[in-house]
Amino acid sequence: MPAKPSAAFLDYATLGPGVDTTRLEELVDVTYHDCSAPGEVATRVADHDIAILNKAKLEAGAINGASRLKLIALVATGSDNVDLAAAKERGVAVANIRDYCSTAVVQHVFALVLGLTQQITAYNARVRAGAWQMSRTFAMFDYPIRELTGRVLGLCGYGSLGQSVGRVGECLGMRVIVSARPGTPRAEVPKDRVHFDDVIEQSDVLSLHCPLTPQTRHMIGARQLKRMKRDAILINTARGALIDSRALVAALKTGDIAGAGIDVLAHEPPHKGDPLLAPDVPNLIVTPHIAWAARESRQRALDQVTENIADFLRGGRLRRLV
Repeated sequence: MPAKPSAAFLDYATLGPGVDTTRLEELVDVTYHDCSAPGEVATRVADHDIAILNKAKLEAGAINGASRLKLIALVATGSDNVDLAAAKERGVAVANIRDYCSTAVVQHVFALVLGLTQQITAYNARVRAGAWQMSRTFAMFDYPIRELTGRVLGLCGYGSLGQSVGRVGECLGMRVIVSARPGTPRAEVPKDRVHFDDVIEQSDVLSLHCPLTPQTRHMIGARQLKRMKRDAILINTARGALIDSRALVAALKTGDIAGAGIDVLAHEPPHKGDPLLAPDVPNLIVTPHIAWAARESRQRALDQVTENIADFLRGGRLRRLV
């Protein structure tokens, strides 16, 4: 490769505004593309040494057609949008980033938990509708509020994010239980884990931090929602398809669970008609995949990408998947 390699950033807009790209640009000659449609990817990586991408799909054809390509630098932990087998066969390195947004995600998890527990959205709507002004007492009691102390926080997924959420839960006086992988037989559940079905039944707050795999797709469906406490809250900041969205909507409408905070959907941006975006779903907060989006987190993401590229150019294997 030349002294200053050439890089194509295929979906720079996914990193958001306000990040400092100075270190990256000192290292490589970068061509920025805000977004890249599937039909544009192959052409855009064809004459570059490095492809930088977050959610853009880099398939075998594009990898095989890019004769100069030496490194795929992911601005993400997940790699399901890259054909790793094709990269390995071609001798193209792949590196991801890790544990760059835990602080922001933990904040968002508890923003959702507290928003639902304190009924922030519902009470704000009542105040703006003039209900407080008409109240006979100084406080309103239209919606139930509970303390989190003494409640059970169930975690599905216990990597760095799940562990961080658990520590904050403990600081709030919650009892934390961690699920074994769904489908694990009871006799094989490790001593520091709890059977998935028991976590479903015992949790007052259930927070998902799992990767999306064939085993975890729709791990929360109609059967699991029926087994949850009627005053339980479900939080998902991981992957949208971990939950059967139609089953969740039904559970919220029938009161099978008390509320849900959702930051991720199965398709993003959402398809028209996504059931979780219907205006009549009660006790639901939906945010647009922003749990990770603090500026500090996004800067750490880019800084790790830059570190990975610099290490690769020195012959290293920092955060390498391939």
